Amino acid sequence: MWSLRSPRAKFVLSAAAVSGVLVLAGCSDNSGGGHDMSQMSNNTSGTTSSSSTTAAAETTAFNNADVMFLQMMYPHHAQAVEMANMALGRTTNPQVLDLAKNIAAAQGPEMDQMTALLAQRGMAVPSTDAGSGMSGMNHGGTSGMADGGGMSGMMTPEQMSDLAGKSGADFDTAWLNMMIAHHTGAIEMAQTELADGENADAKQMATAIVGAQQAEITTMTALLQQN
Repeated sequence: MWSLRSPRAKFVLSAAAVSGVLVLAGCSDNSGGGHDMSQMSNNTSGTTSSSSTTAAAETTAFNNADVMFLQMMYPHHAQAVEMANMALGRTTNPQVLDLAKNIAAAQGPEMDQMTALLAQRGMAVPSTDAGSGMSGMNHGGTSGMADGGGMSGMMTPEQMSDLAGKSGADFDTAWLNMMIAHHTGAIEMAQTELADGENADAKQMATAIVGAQQAEITTMTALLQQN
């Protein structure tokens, strides 16, 4: 038997005290580690929130360049669809007919997207007429559009009438040349939107226009060289 007063008892008590201190220290370290993880979680959450806010701002942003792009590209697309429809009954060239079909199929839905974006912001949707029909638009600082100014590649009424009077190989040649010029103008307008616009949806549309119409220009140029 040994008593609390014995050297052995004092040694055991001292060892127990040291063990207790070590346990408490370990708990303290774990608690500190938990605090660091919480801080890291908060930092990650803050970064994600910031990214989401930036994406939302790009979607809702809308400046004068966006308005000009949508209001001018709408009648531009409308004329391309009109030219595409002219191919029916005026040519039997399957490659020209396929191009015309693809152009109408792509640009019709894009016109619907344009009207939706404008309507969401209370902007006037232009008519399909690039002339006086555009005078009633809410320009948002885009003066000069009413007379068709700056609408690259648009055909005049006389050019459209002349095209409508052609058929066969003559139609193919005229149609391809006119559509190349029309597409080139659309690409220029889309590139201006990419440089100056702010709205993410409008810029995404501009990117799609550049890619699709540049590919079609390459195809049409090759067809002209075959004739």
